[in-house]
Amino acid sequence: MQDQSLLKKIQGGLYGQALGDAWAMPALLRPAETWQHFGGWITQFLDAPEIHPVHRGLRAGQVTDDTEQAMALAESIIADNGVTVEGVARAICNWYDRIGGDASMYVGPSTRRAVQAIKRGVDLYQTGRFGDTNGASMRVSVVGLVHPGDVDGAVKDAYLSCVPTHNTDVAVSGAAAVAGAVASAMPPDAELEAIIAAGQRAAEMGLTYGTPWMGASIAKRIGIAVEIARSNRSERERLQEMYDVIGAGLAITEAVPCAFGVLVMAEGDPKQTAIYAAGLSGDADTVGAMACAIAGAWKGIEAFEPFIVQQLKAANPALDFDMVAQGLFDLVRRRG
Repeated sequence: MQDQSLLKKIQGGLYGQALGDAWAMPALLRPAETWQHFGGWITQFLDAPEIHPVHRGLRAGQVTDDTEQAMALAESIIADNGVTVEGVARAICNWYDRIGGDASMYVGPSTRRAVQAIKRGVDLYQTGRFGDTNGASMRVSVVGLVHPGDVDGAVKDAYLSCVPTHNTDVAVSGAAAVAGAVASAMPPDAELEAIIAAGQRAAEMGLTYGTPWMGASIAKRIGIAVEIARSNRSERERLQEMYDVIGAGLAITEAVPCAFGVLVMAEGDPKQTAIYAAGLSGDADTVGAMACAIAGAWKGIEAFEPFIVQQLKAANPALDFDMVAQGLFDLVRRRG
């Protein structure tokens, strides 16, 4: 892969993560509620409604913990020249302290429990042994970005990224699905069918890592979500069916399959993927972050309208997407 092409893919993955997160951030808990409140599709960056149970106060284009953690993880990968359990723990704890995690409404339950255990000095391979929510998958796209075309390598590093907070087989499976799909999306000849298949294969591989835990098959639920996405019903009906059958909540067995579903509905277009994620509702920002990270890694930064990049930069001045993209690119190039 040529250097410029690779850098554009990495930029696409990072901006895609932020796009899906910020675009779907205002969505409410159920599709009908979102549709009624906004009078239809969310077709631009919007402030979170004051009635939002978690995101109220966030302004148009602002990202949530999904992208904040992904960027923190990316910075640790750059600093440590790869994914390390210690680096992930440091990144998540620093992020938690920076946002005032003890008082924050949007810190996930698995992450909060793990950070508190890390601060008590518990062994890092024990702090995440009950983590089974989608926090493992919402930040993992950056792991896929440093493994272009290497699904196996992405899965192994996805596991390391899960250890401090989400060290269960079901959580690793979900994170592996996203990282594997991102890795598969980066070669210039990547096709959507192969990206979906890579995500399913990675999900199966991820089940071999972590503490045995309960949870439905993410690989099979990706298949169900894709089947719903490709049905001949209307867009709203397909999203409602996904919501009703797969679910769009904090469970990693819900959010990850739905991310693949909205990605397929949009045929991999980053902005349309974000629109569908917002329409899905529930934990829409997480679904959007994962789905649009895959879409962005596949299509590259050139697929993004300039206003999207400009608004994401303006609304999130503390996050330097271009500098982090360059750092990840330099790491991949050093590895050869």
